Amino acid sequence: MVSCQTMAFTDTNLAIRTVGLTKRYRYIHDRPARVKDLVITALRRRLPRARMLKALDGLNLKVRRGESVGFIGPNGSGKSTLMALLSRVLRPTSGEVYVAGRVGVLLEVGAAFHPDLTGEENARLTAAIFGMSRSEIEARLEDIIAFAELEEYRQMPVRTYSSGMLLRLGFAAATHLDPDILLVDEALAVGDEHFQRRCYDWMEEHAARGQTLGLVSHDLAQIRRICQRVVWLEHGRIVQDGPAEEVVGAYLEAEERHDQGEEARP
Repeated sequence: MVSCQTMAFTDTNLAIRTVGLTKRYRYIHDRPARVKDLVITALRRRLPRARMLKALDGLNLKVRRGESVGFIGPNGSGKSTLMALLSRVLRPTSGEVYVAGRVGVLLEVGAAFHPDLTGEENARLTAAIFGMSRSEIEARLEDIIAFAELEEYRQMPVRTYSSGMLLRLGFAAATHLDPDILLVDEALAVGDEHFQRRCYDWMEEHAARGQTLGLVSHDLAQIRRICQRVVWLEHGRIVQDGPAEEVVGAYLEAEERHDQGEEARP
């Protein structure tokens, strides 16, 4: 069964639940270099050889309302794929995803913006996509622009923005639209120290108010500071799930052993 939906849980304390969540990608070998060659091979019913890469492998996860959960692991462990599935950017290959409530998402800087629209227009569009009324948008628009520190640039198309400006607008839009669940995937890495600190302070306040947070980051100090619970992923599976200090400590020990093993090799 493949399911990706928002619904009410039997357990009303749950914000997120995944059941057997699996995501595979098709990895193509010997891809024809020209469109002509691709058409010929398709007509001959000889498709390029491929194997399936499993980004997530039967993941079962529950996140309760108000929990702040950090997701850690090496590159390619499935963290970003999980965030994309929870935010319904991707659909699972198999398994089920349930999310209760409005989701605020910051997965990739500028990914949700139209390059030819201004910063203000993109903020309005994002709010409308979230299902907010015109009056709600007008009530929050100035707060979004102010938090993003883009008052002077609000009427400029976002294709002229730097990556840091896109981050500020994206984070401000995602966080000021009153999400029940906020998902952040490593996007803050491109921001300057001042804005990163403001974002982490906001997320800490968000968590303290009892709102649900999912944070992917390689900044383990911030994960420890903000998150009550940490999920360690590798090869699309959960290695450890528990209190932040305990899981981060185990992860660092494993990384140290791995580094020592690498150094010992001839």
